[in-house]
Amino acid sequence: MGKVSVLVPFVPHRAEHIVPYAAYVQWSPAHRLWQGQGTLIDPHQSLAFAAASGFRVPVGIGVALMPFRHPYDAAMQARSLAAVTGNSVVAGYGPGAAVFQEGLMGAAYASQLTAVREYVSTVRGLLHNDSYTLDGDYFRVRSGLHPLPAPPVEVGLGVLRPGMARVAGALADVAITWLTPVNYLRDVVMPALKEGAASADRPTPRVVAMMPVALARPDRDPARLALASNEGHLRLAHYQDMLRKAGIDTDPADLKAGAKALVEGQAFLYGTVEEIAEQIRAFWDAGVDEVVVNLTGVYFTEGPKAALTELDEIVRGATR
Repeated sequence: MGKVSVLVPFVPHRAEHIVPYAAYVQWSPAHRLWQGQGTLIDPHQSLAFAAASGFRVPVGIGVALMPFRHPYDAAMQARSLAAVTGNSVVAGYGPGAAVFQEGLMGAAYASQLTAVREYVSTVRGLLHNDSYTLDGDYFRVRSGLHPLPAPPVEVGLGVLRPGMARVAGALADVAITWLTPVNYLRDVVMPALKEGAASADRPTPRVVAMMPVALARPDRDPARLALASNEGHLRLAHYQDMLRKAGIDTDPADLKAGAKALVEGQAFLYGTVEEIAEQIRAFWDAGVDEVVVNLTGVYFTEGPKAALTELDEIVRGATR
């Protein structure tokens, strides 16, 4: 059986807001506490706060956006988080949308895959070697991290499409997917990961699938929940392209129809506890090591209490 983990279903504006989720991971069958990129409180700092509050659990960031920090700083921050929490860390990275890159750097990376190769190989190299040198197209490093005993850090890469999956297969410890239905993950992502790993003569990295989820209730509209969870992603071209490849047509001009298509195409998991557990098992059967339960739709439509209650039902249902 694979693992089930927990995504903090909001961007915290006070660090203590994530403490209930850290406590839940500590006292439940859940494996790891995850946060996405925050634009209010940096996830490294809020996760460190949770550890300082007494909840030292394995954590993950999926994914931090590369334009925010140099890869040397990324490696130092990830290792610092491992030292502070006393637990393993999965530090996932991604380039972000082209418009985001333009807003921070003045121009998007001319080659997304080259930039990612340089970034991930540098972070991983710094974490695993006393010194590291890179004179790349986008990044330059001629240094190393000072020695510090700390639990292991796995370097992850956000993966949506085959090109990035091949890069992850060749370089990353973990491939992190978001909103990818199981058939697409099994038929497209996994073969590309294996191809990339074979090209580098290394084992295929483990796979973490972050999936939006909600339980079926008589008074619920699943498309409304899917839209509350993924409206931003439905507007982004690289997500639209991935979903099209998975057989799910979306149109940013009609977000409600796109949200309905997410549910119908099982990019948003919806059903009874038993049905959700079966869907999670399908991800494990497809080669996914860890499914991260994402209840942002429930959180934003029904509030924090409903989200935590539902989280516990789903985690326990999938792990019983």
